[in-house]
Amino acid sequence: MSNLISPFRETIRRTIPRLIPVECFLCGAEGEFDVLCPACIAVLPRWRRGDACPICALPATAGRTCARCISRPPPFDATIAVYDYVFPVGQLVHALKYRTALDLAAWLGARLAECAGAGWDIVVPVPLHRGRLRERGFNQSLELARPLARRGIRLLRDGVVRSRATPSQAGLDARARWRNVRGTFDVEADLEGCSVVVVDDVMTTGATLRALALALRRAGAVRVANLVVARTPQ
Repeated sequence: MSNLISPFRETIRRTIPRLIPVECFLCGAEGEFDVLCPACIAVLPRWRRGDACPICALPATAGRTCARCISRPPPFDATIAVYDYVFPVGQLVHALKYRTALDLAAWLGARLAECAGAGWDIVVPVPLHRGRLRERGFNQSLELARPLARRGIRLLRDGVVRSRATPSQAGLDARARWRNVRGTFDVEADLEGCSVVVVDDVMTTGATLRALALALRRAGAVRVANLVVARTPQ
């Protein structure tokens, strides 16, 4: 059902003129805009690519590869974020995940698509375990990935599965997060020679994205990059 809701809302938004003003999700101001008013958009904390490591997206001098990624290269090649995971971006992500604010998914997904660049064969939304999917009713990463699919990048919805239910990553340190998700993902699709962009809402320690990138590499992907709404500061 959730897979039908977002396209339906998008169709309504594009084909039926608004009869009443939209209320900004953050400040409540009314006007003709999508989800957020221009004033709130202007103050969102943008992630600065030129000040971050191109691989892990943490702060790095002059945008050079950081010492950690040089000494222990992760299985992914790059990470691109739209925002820093600080106020009020956290409120947007929380509302999307736990309040089913799918209009936010469409808006944030469009911001991801603007930053994605070119050259991708496949977009992979980070999958939820089937139990978590039943509980939530939708996969926020899939909703965020839809605008990229509309640009012509193949959306891999069913070829990657989260085969094991794991506790929430919240509150765990980096080592515990890695133990929690290691070996969690199975890739059933043939990705031989493909460039893959992985979509998720937030990157904190990178444990989940690392585990998924390893699985994608085993399936033949030659390039893997992360595209996330927000990156947690170090």
